[in-house]
Amino acid sequence: MKKLFTIHYSLFTLIALLLVSCGYKPSSQYIQKMFDDKVYVEVVVDRAEPENAPFVKDEMNRLVYTRFKGRVTTKEEAGSSIRIAYNGTTFTPLAYENGYVTRYRVNVRVNFDMMTKQGRLKKNISTVFESDIHASSATSSALRTEAIRKGLEKALDEFLAYVSAKSANTP
Repeated sequence: MKKLFTIHYSLFTLIALLLVSCGYKPSSQYIQKMFDDKVYVEVVVDRAEPENAPFVKDEMNRLVYTRFKGRVTTKEEAGSSIRIAYNGTTFTPLAYENGYVTRYRVNVRVNFDMMTKQGRLKKNISTVFESDIHASSATSSALRTEAIRKGLEKALDEFLAYVSAKSANTP
């Protein structure tokens, strides 16, 4: 058992040494370089689907706390801001069964407008999510909302990747 521990410890040490010596930094460090500690988050409510606004707001707040290591605050106190506009969804049927759509593709469009330490940045993100749906109208509404939320989650993740890459390329 002691030899197995030594092998795992040595492997862990080697990986850690490689990451440190290569200059690896987690994306949260790059994001912190771009944004101030206090961030204001504004979500523009879509008239067609207003139920998604609280979800987007909560997810973005969670990301500010966990990834930015920042604090969501009022507009007056904030040093940085993120304005998110959910710009609609389109559904494309992919498969049918007995007249019902059983698989579809969801395209979600989100616009980000950020005021950062480096200035104003804008990013339009369009994500694609494919999902199965039961051949019943009773559950299709709930599954539709869930598919939109999965698309919105992907858009937020892509936004974080964009900010991290943008920050890594600035001095």
